[in-house]
Amino acid sequence: MAILKSVQIMSESAKSFEDAIQTGVSRMSKTVKNIKSCYVNDQSCVVEDGNVTMFRVNMQVSFVVKD
Repeated sequence: MAILKSVQIMSESAKSFEDAIQTGVSRMSKTVKNIKSCYVNDQSCVVEDGNVTMFRVNMQVSFVVKD
């Protein structure tokens, strides 16, 4: 039986929500192994002078805990 742990992270990108998700998972995978899933809890944008300048995601990332 596998035991999973989850942590909440926030990531951002100037390109898109999808890129913000990929950036967050890629960055987390540098220090945490066995990532199995992520769930996007919330999305938001930074707006400056009427233009979206940053896409942000708040997500729950789950990974397998080794014995």
